[in-house]
Amino acid sequence: MTTNDAMGREYSERPWGNYTVLDDSAPNYKVKQIVVTPGKRLSYQTHKFRSEHWFIISGHATVVLDGATIELDPGGSVDIHVGQAHRCENMGTDPVVFVEIQTGTYFGEDDIVRLEDDFGRAQ
Repeated sequence: MTTNDAMGREYSERPWGNYTVLDDSAPNYKVKQIVVTPGKRLSYQTHKFRSEHWFIISGHATVVLDGATIELDPGGSVDIHVGQAHRCENMGTDPVVFVEIQTGTYFGEDDIVRLEDDFGRAQ
């Protein structure tokens, strides 16, 4: 469910955690803060219209990028190109918090092609 937080920013609860839109004022980028709950993971997904850069703020993230596993701690980052399959997993006991910078031509949630999903949302 998408609502607004106390500062009026777009906020959405998801089965894996939540996200807050920090900036969507330009036509060629969008910035989100994403929180992944311990024991949860995002769907394994691709995008047709955007690239993403993930910068880990806190927690220990396990990122799967085109089948390769990358372990990231705070300060670590990863670039995800258009069409690359990716997901973030939280196998730790603390929330994983990261900033996601999307660049491209379209940023709608319908630009998610779910290849695998723990919550029954795969296409």
